[in-house]
Amino acid sequence: MKRPHLLREIVELIAITLVLFLVIHFTMQAYQVNDDSMQSTLHSGQNVLVNRIAYLFRAPERGDVIVLNDPVNPNHTLLRRIVGLPGDTITLDSTTITIDGVQLNEPYVAQKFNPGAQVVVVPSGSYFVLPDNRLDSADSRYFGPISSNLIIGKAVMVYWPLNQWHTIDTYQSVYVKIK
Repeated sequence: MKRPHLLREIVELIAITLVLFLVIHFTMQAYQVNDDSMQSTLHSGQNVLVNRIAYLFRAPERGDVIVLNDPVNPNHTLLRRIVGLPGDTITLDSTTITIDGVQLNEPYVAQKFNPGAQVVVVPSGSYFVLPDNRLDSADSRYFGPISSNLIIGKAVMVYWPLNQWHTIDTYQSVYVKIK
């Protein structure tokens, strides 16, 4: 009599495991940081967990660190921070970024640098993305605002190496004065 009970428990365990695997597989993605473009927030060799469905329920926000398909090289992905939202007017000079008249004070940027002065209005359905390491990057200063369909997901935490485990700070206080 115990055999059917054991068989049912094995089938239930396999079904639960399969459902959990599918949910995790389609909602989360591992991403390895390959360069120094997000230093000092993220470092080469770290592994990041990316929430692939984060933007199904809400729009991306300023400060979110995202993984996106490179608009210049579609076979490549990038890790960048969202700085500008649709409709924002972004003014860049050699060292500062101003959004809708509010100058950003970005504590996560070690060396502030912009290659040239420019003013960009972010189109509807697009985002202005920058790296935290402004000296070493391909970003919206070069290829312009990115379409929302290039966004793969929101980077939420570093999980490897274990001794560097942490959630990724979005620095919402930096952007709070922007209306």
